Amino acid sequence: MIDFEYLPEVVQSSSTKIVMVVVDGLGGMKDPSVGKTELQMANLPNLDLLTTQSSCGVSVPVLPGITPGSGPGHMALFGYDPVKYLLGRGVLEGFGIGAEIGTNDVAARGNFCTLKDDGNILDRRANRIVSNQSVELVDLLNDIQVDGVNINVLPVIDYRFVLVINGPGLSPKISETDPQLIGVPIPKCFAKDEGASFTASVVNEFTDKAKKLLQKTNLGANGILLRGFSGVPNLPNFCDSYRLNAAAIASYPMYKGIAELIGMKNLGTPSNFKEEIAVLKANYDSHDFFFVHYKPADSAGEDGNFLQKVASLEEFDESLKEIIKMSPDVLVVCGDHSTPSYINSHSWHAVPFLINSKYGDAYIDAFDELSCLKGSLGRIKGEELMLLVMAHADKLTKFGP
Repeated sequence: MIDFEYLPEVVQSSSTKIVMVVVDGLGGMKDPSVGKTELQMANLPNLDLLTTQSSCGVSVPVLPGITPGSGPGHMALFGYDPVKYLLGRGVLEGFGIGAEIGTNDVAARGNFCTLKDDGNILDRRANRIVSNQSVELVDLLNDIQVDGVNINVLPVIDYRFVLVINGPGLSPKISETDPQLIGVPIPKCFAKDEGASFTASVVNEFTDKAKKLLQKTNLGANGILLRGFSGVPNLPNFCDSYRLNAAAIASYPMYKGIAELIGMKNLGTPSNFKEEIAVLKANYDSHDFFFVHYKPADSAGEDGNFLQKVASLEEFDESLKEIIKMSPDVLVVCGDHSTPSYINSHSWHAVPFLINSKYGDAYIDAFDELSCLKGSLGRIKGEELMLLVMAHADKLTKFGP
């Protein structure tokens, strides 16, 4: 909990090394057709063995019943109150790809989408068009002019892009145009306070012009969806607060953006988890805290593909052997949120985690939602995890006389 009043008094430096691996969308729920969650179905020999040597539990990313986005989920894991430090997806994606975002700019995360003839959304991700198609579409969007502002559109990965609006009188306090549903039209953007009316009108004009422009092409998308409108936040520095030399290794821009915003150093340009592990090995002696991100489990869950999520978890378990061989003093395996394939979206379900160290007090022998709930750490708030990790790494001293 980075806002703990006495954190500066209890944090201490030590020679120990921490590797925190975040499996995006790690948790799930029982699929009625098979009677198990994806973790329960998967063959996970390395994770199961780790649980017999680790302190385990489940974390609630925000609050019971609240379904988190990836931003709040990750912020909680790093000890930030995800409600107080709510970050917009736009600025996270933007920083992740190195976009220039000024303190008065507004950024948004964009999806290219497919609309039916009646204007309703058929596919929020335009059938997951690949990056080279997306780059062509981004080039078209950059030709759009809106009076009173400068607009910059930048490609991210596949169907994703970042929109940066620059000009006077802008405000991120506007509604999203991505309903995160299909079968409905793109909603209009509206202001959430009086000072945001102009920004909302800019977004609506840009969206309408983009739709008309894209419908004249045959590049796989005919509309855009925007969410996560945000400006540059002011956050406590992760490294300073915990006295860590922290580094992040991720292939997706959003997670690089989170790391940069809180003060971690982004390492390398990996495109998959195998390459991330190679970056970790190459830089292992240079930092005492590593955040390593694994994405495929979340993608499979969002696609509603139970077997694919099981396969992605098994692939992660196999890859984890390479990290275990490095013998970090503290190895954390956790998740930012659950993504059950049964509901093909993020969910409010608690997320299993383990902390492997010389202080492990194991009570279980399988890594899944139900088993970890019975672990020694039980159910905790996501933002409490970082203090436990620091304690396991001998980086916290006694509180009070």
